[in-house]
Amino acid sequence: MNILIWHVHGAWTTAFVQGPHSYLVPVLPDRGPDGLGRARTYQWPESVREVPPEQLAREPVDLVVLQRPHEAELAEAWLGGRRPGRDVPAVYVEHNAPAGNVPDTRHPFADRDDLLLVHVTHFNRLFWDCGGTATTVVEHGVVDPGHHWRGDLARAAVVVNEPLRRGRVTGTDLLPGLAEAAPLDVFGMRTGDLAERLGIPWERCRSYDLPQARLHDEMARRRVYLHPVRWTSLGLSLIEAMHLGMPIVALATTEAAEAVPEEAGVLSTRPEVLARATARFLADQDAAAEAGRAARHAALERYGLKRFLDDWDLLMEEVIR
Repeated sequence: MNILIWHVHGAWTTAFVQGPHSYLVPVLPDRGPDGLGRARTYQWPESVREVPPEQLAREPVDLVVLQRPHEAELAEAWLGGRRPGRDVPAVYVEHNAPAGNVPDTRHPFADRDDLLLVHVTHFNRLFWDCGGTATTVVEHGVVDPGHHWRGDLARAAVVVNEPLRRGRVTGTDLLPGLAEAAPLDVFGMRTGDLAERLGIPWERCRSYDLPQARLHDEMARRRVYLHPVRWTSLGLSLIEAMHLGMPIVALATTEAAEAVPEEAGVLSTRPEVLARATARFLADQDAAAEAGRAARHAALERYGLKRFLDDWDLLMEEVIR
């Protein structure tokens, strides 16, 4: 199939484009949000082709994958008037947990009869109000980075982009208390002055903005993966940490409670419990290794790439029929 999809979420798209199809990714001269083109920090196959908007009208498209509300109008304009869901089959992938009037948050594509709304977690499907729009769930899958956990650094890894801007959503306000129990290494975009802004000594909260190629290696050196996020769909970094064989300490919110089994670490809605659990794993490398093995097994079973691609192939065949 020829699939039109915008490059919106790099990690999710990296898994999606591993399938057996041709993927048309819009590209604009400024490579802005509506025309990023191919990823520069992820490995994408040659089946992903950059296409400028003026060329899309001449391209045969079997399916449009929408991920943001305004993409429906963009697709119609760029496809020469072909309407997603009417003239060409379409799905809308909802990556995010609802924000606003939860649990009554109305989805922008609610009450549509021309497309299928695909959630990435069962939690999202439960909490979004999609009205009469047909919905389904295709859970995440990731390219397996391998079991690389070493845990030679007695520090906790946290992965989050823009923690200062996102604040309570990503649990940024919890980091000072957690840093008292365990030294943290925070990886992600715009984390450079995190410790200073939060009033934490650098040694207790170091931060790094690393290219994707180095991120997994650096995560795997840390003893434990700490996920203090209050409200997110399900961070792919959490699933990647499980694939790496890292023990998990996480807030038991949104889909995390479903994703991380008991033997893979500690989940709680009490930050003090997370602090104690992180300190215990730092002090007991054998226990960390055992929990990490369980985390990897669970991730391969539930979030393996083959299952993800198979689920998507079945769904796309049904939509096109």
